[in-house]
Amino acid sequence: MKIRTAEGTVMTVADRTDGHQARCLPHLLTLRMLASHDAEAPSPWLVMAEVAHATDVILAEVEAAGREVRAAMGGGPGPGIFLSVRLSRLAVAADDAVAAAGAGDFTQLRRRLRRFEALTSAIWAVQDVSR
Repeated sequence: MKIRTAEGTVMTVADRTDGHQARCLPHLLTLRMLASHDAEAPSPWLVMAEVAHATDVILAEVEAAGREVRAAMGGGPGPGIFLSVRLSRLAVAADDAVAAAGAGDFTQLRRRLRRFEALTSAIWAVQDVSR
């Protein structure tokens, strides 16, 4: 879908959301590294802080991208409700990952981080289709 900006330039929804997705990548890589460690981490609190920061940034970027998609599509209820439900699931997965990190349960942490990454990928895929 193409959008004409106030300056008269034409942008696609992809142009408006690609920056959000790109800003998520370093944080997704951090989470992926935390999920791939086989050994127990020495400091659950440090891991919890890393997980909380990375998931917070990703949630903020996904939410901002969702607002741009909804605005570009005219703000109808269909995409808005769908993306809101996906964002809610992502927020729950983030909370679960932070809780597992705080508890020092690294087996659950790996599982929760994989779920968070899968949900994040699904949201970007939905937004890619919405373009």
